[in-house]
Amino acid sequence: MECKRIVPVLRMLDVEKTREFYLDFLGAELLGEHRHEPSMPLYLFLSLGGCELHLSEHFGDGIPGANVRIETGGVKAYQQSLLAKAYRYARPGLEKPPWGGLEMTVQDPNGNRLTFFERES
Repeated sequence: MECKRIVPVLRMLDVEKTREFYLDFLGAELLGEHRHEPSMPLYLFLSLGGCELHLSEHFGDGIPGANVRIETGGVKAYQQSLLAKAYRYARPGLEKPPWGGLEMTVQDPNGNRLTFFERES
C-alpha cells in the first residue's frame, strides 16, 4: 500500500462564517460544493496552499474541535499577511514549541484548529 495524500473533513456549523474565515481570511480557494438538494447539508471542497480541506454540515462528518497540523514554509510571512487583514475574530501569534520549528494556530468559527508549522532547517 502507498498513501498518496490525506484530506481532512472538518465539521461546519455556520456556512457564512466558515466561508468568511476560510476564503476571505485564510485565503483558501473554493474548489467546489455539493448539496443533494437545496434543503440538505452543504459540503465544501477547498484548497489552501496546495492542501485540500473539506468542510461538511453533515451530522457525523467530524466533530467540532478537531486539530489539523499543516506543514508549510513561510509561517511568519503568512502570519503577517493574516494580521494585516485585521480580521475581527482572530489575531494569530507565532510559537516556538519545545521540539523546535515555528507554529501558528488559528481556530475556525466551528471550533476546529489549524496549526501551520515549519520545521527547523
